[in-house]
Amino acid sequence: MLRLTAAAISLFAALLAGSSLVADDPVPVLNLPGSGTNPDAIDYDTLPVLTGQHAIINPAARGPHSRPVDQLDLADLRLNLHNYLVHHDGRYWCLWSDGPKVEDYPTQEMKYSTSEDGLTWSPARSVTGTPEEPFAWIARGLWVRDGELLALGAHYRGHGAFGPPDRKQLTLKAFTWNSDAGTWEPRGTLHENAINNFPPQRLPSGDWIVTRRDSRFNVSVLIGGRNALDDWQAFPVVGVKDVDGFRPDEPIIWALPEGTLVGLYRDNGGSQRLFHATSEDQGRTWSRPLLTNFPNATSKLFSMKTSRGYRVLVLNANPKVGRRQIHLAISPDGRTFTRLARLDVPTPAELPDEVARIRKKFRSGIASLQYPHVIEQDGHLLIALSRGKVQTEVFRVDLDDVDRFLRP
Repeated sequence: MLRLTAAAISLFAALLAGSSLVADDPVPVLNLPGSGTNPDAIDYDTLPVLTGQHAIINPAARGPHSRPVDQLDLADLRLNLHNYLVHHDGRYWCLWSDGPKVEDYPTQEMKYSTSEDGLTWSPARSVTGTPEEPFAWIARGLWVRDGELLALGAHYRGHGAFGPPDRKQLTLKAFTWNSDAGTWEPRGTLHENAINNFPPQRLPSGDWIVTRRDSRFNVSVLIGGRNALDDWQAFPVVGVKDVDGFRPDEPIIWALPEGTLVGLYRDNGGSQRLFHATSEDQGRTWSRPLLTNFPNATSKLFSMKTSRGYRVLVLNANPKVGRRQIHLAISPDGRTFTRLARLDVPTPAELPDEVARIRKKFRSGIASLQYPHVIEQDGHLLIALSRGKVQTEVFRVDLDDVDRFLRP
């Protein structure tokens, strides 16, 4: 006779009901010294701290409709969010969304900066130019495809990219870098009714895979991009109402050595945890997303595998303080994260004079630090992030320090 454990019965019932696992039976993707798999036992005050070098890529600035300086607040500053990095042709590149105010209002555009060392950055320039109202852009990544540097952007109508498809007119497009002219040029459309989260990744087949949300937050993956920029096939992952209590947002995916794809999701449904799913057929079909034991302050996350063999995950992992802390987790095998540290991103040493009166709101422990993107170069992790959604910054961590953090 086949015997099922209580956990298996609970899982089977949850799948039949179309809901996630209950909160006391999450998928254990986090297992830390001291607290084990219990996220409520994490003592955030005693977590290891990773220090590094810090720089501002694009400083905070007043928006076009800001109040006088003596009444200035964060709401009067321009948006700086959706940061992406790449090292290409001997330089660091950073791309982000730059808008008239927080966030995603018409006339928002995509800007970029470059650096020789990752810490000293050129003045910001526009990729897209400033669109006319009611249109806007959201930066969606820097992608090197067959040696060509592409800046990806979601183009939409009105305030915010999400809503009725016919009203939002959401489209994922690309610009190509013309090195001779030193300018970005329109390259074409990747997909209609699509906003990705990070640039496409290569599959063993040679195809590319990239996550996609439509204007209603339904999640799918696009696979293709090898023969042409607009040659993609969409495969559903999870609909916005498919799992009770789960509202999928900003998914990330990666491949394990045996080929299984792992997906982690921010949840806008109030769980303050990540959700988890897998694919055994290179992204064509996906398991139902399940609640994990990994805490998240309802914010975007990013993961990458380092040259040292372990995987890092950067996110806001302390829901009690929201986005005022940002953390780095490590997984030796890509399945379970066994270390968690706080990134000691310092208060900026200098701020533009026009925002100096609200300096306190830029301080560590007060300002929000969010939307990380990470690359590895020359023995370091370079992490782009946004402070208060109004300033684009980088934080550079020595990989040798991360290695020491992994040792017992």
